[in-house]
Amino acid sequence: METIECILNRRSYRGKYKSDPVPREDLKLIMEAGLAAPSGCNKQTTSLIAVDDPEILRRLHKVINPPVGETAPAMICVLSQRVIAYADRCFATQDYAAAIENMLLAITALGYQSCWFEGHITDKDRICDKMAAILNVPETYDLVCFLPVGRAETDPVLPKKKPFDDRARFNSFQK
Repeated sequence: METIECILNRRSYRGKYKSDPVPREDLKLIMEAGLAAPSGCNKQTTSLIAVDDPEILRRLHKVINPPVGETAPAMICVLSQRVIAYADRCFATQDYAAAIENMLLAITALGYQSCWFEGHITDKDRICDKMAAILNVPETYDLVCFLPVGRAETDPVLPKKKPFDDRARFNSFQK
């Protein structure tokens, strides 16, 4: 799939997944794409854990409530470290956001589907902490997101987008 075509066709998929396993080579390639993302002052604050073991997936999904992505045969958990880059500035959020988008595009390019689940697990119930405990994540890292990965059972729903001219301009905000 060509780069621009991949970007324009990527969708958040919240449906059921086929049970076909995701080969480790594909998971590794997806994670490599994530780690190739830009990083503020090259601090490289993002780390990743791919989960394809059915028992570990079951344990993770037991704590994700309400359930999402539970039929995916794999998931990638995104970890972040709050590191000061310079002058009391931390770019951890930008770092992991860029990594996640790279992975979502790689997932699409490889013919899989996914969805960025962050707020669902980082709200006040702190599902992310329960997930991190299952994965033995050190306390110096925050589990900030997970991406289910698999082949979709149904076609992704295309969201309604605002017209280009309502959101993009040339040379000035004024039309």
